[in-house]
Amino acid sequence: MLASPLRRQQSVAPVVPDAAGLRPAEALPPAVLDRLCWQRRYSRSLQMSDTVVVVGAVMLAHYLRFGGALTSSEYTSFSVMSYSIVIAVMWLVTLAVFHTRSPKVIGVGIDEYRRIGAASFATFGALAMIELLGKLEFSRGYLAVALPAGTCALVLSRWFSRKYVAGRRTAGGYQTAVLAIGDRESAVHLARELDDNPTDGYRVVGICIPGYGPPRTEYLAVGDRVVPVAGGEDHALQAILAHGADTVAIAETGHLGIHGLRRLIWALEPMGVDLVVSPGVVDVALSRLVMRPVSGLPLLQIEKPQFRGAKRFQKRAFDFCFALAALTVTLPILVAAAGAIKLTSRGPVFYRSERIGLDSRPFSMLKFRSMVVGADQQFASLMAKNECDGLLFKIREDPRVTPVGRVLRRFSIDELPQFINVLRQEMSVVGPRPPLRREVEAYDGDVLRRLLVKPGITGLWQVNGRSDLPWDKAVRLDLSYVDNWSMAGDIVIIAKTLKAVLQRTGAY
Repeated sequence: MLASPLRRQQSVAPVVPDAAGLRPAEALPPAVLDRLCWQRRYSRSLQMSDTVVVVGAVMLAHYLRFGGALTSSEYTSFSVMSYSIVIAVMWLVTLAVFHTRSPKVIGVGIDEYRRIGAASFATFGALAMIELLGKLEFSRGYLAVALPAGTCALVLSRWFSRKYVAGRRTAGGYQTAVLAIGDRESAVHLARELDDNPTDGYRVVGICIPGYGPPRTEYLAVGDRVVPVAGGEDHALQAILAHGADTVAIAETGHLGIHGLRRLIWALEPMGVDLVVSPGVVDVALSRLVMRPVSGLPLLQIEKPQFRGAKRFQKRAFDFCFALAALTVTLPILVAAAGAIKLTSRGPVFYRSERIGLDSRPFSMLKFRSMVVGADQQFASLMAKNECDGLLFKIREDPRVTPVGRVLRRFSIDELPQFINVLRQEMSVVGPRPPLRREVEAYDGDVLRRLLVKPGITGLWQVNGRSDLPWDKAVRLDLSYVDNWSMAGDIVIIAKTLKAVLQRTGAY
């Protein structure tokens, strides 16, 4: 049985602010009050920035549509200015109606940007309908200027706000303190995953293990820190106050049961503590998750990955066009790199490496030669200096790399010839890391799933550390890409790759 809800005699404020204003509360823990306060301050700052952006976009459109003067032969200054004010007010109201400043979308995911776009287009769609019915001709200039300029500025301002929130969270502020409930393995896994993404702002501060009994002096290792065990599920409510939690995360629901989970929901309601439930699956994109209410049960359906059909043809067409454009734009760099290699070291300009591609088919991957001739024969003698785990082989100061090759690797110029492999349909612009034959021969059944799609010039491994990634993390990222790839995701990865190349993260 869960402990009874906390009573009124506890020392808390009777009224607390939330995103919607003021509401009564029976017993809100201090951590909940802190979270509500910073969320409210952040929401107000977003409201101010939204107002500045919207008013600025509308005034810009007003000036370009009617010029510096507020009067013309058709409209009075009052009617023109009133129309601009109406547009600005409608836009701001719609942003609020679409919950673009909801705490649920603060700092994570693309839902915040999607809501901003939907609110903006809904505003001007409604204006267009009103003008069509009223046979007015005000909004053409606003539609052409205010809509694109204002929407882009809103998204950009939210991006800067997110950078600020991410910085605060990395420094230990703007945190969501989590009490995890589940068995040891599930709870530790949840805590470790949250710690690996500090910009999301979730941090496990205590763990309740079903059937554990009263709390004892015990800690569980989570990465480089320890998390206290706060007792069994019966002690969850006391643990919330004892460890300063404002959110409860169910890492595994089997021990709680239907009735236990329901009682927990009821007990947390008057406390203002949020409840989240982990579905027990990892590395599944939001686009593949569909909540289906069936017979009164909220069932989570996971859509199948898309490896065939129209989406694959779309990816192939994108790869061809992007590779052709990339080779055309970088042609001067290609010529300069080839000349530098030929003039500074003996041997061929290109290095051909056998890699395993789609459906385990081998192909010859092209790169600019960045090592001395015969570097492959030195592989066995250098194994003791390997700085990577698993099947990866990397040496930060590899003696086989030529001076020109070191520059090419630092800026990833040595990988540009792989766009030729893309034109040959052997590789994709975005995909898993192209593996060597010796790596594939050592794969287990799970890792072989990487071969269901074409290997890529870049991928999730490229934008999450490159050579600095441990083997298990690289494999997990590749498998996540295989199961969740989409064209929108590919474009995001390409954009992040450019940033990683310019920052030279993990390149050696």
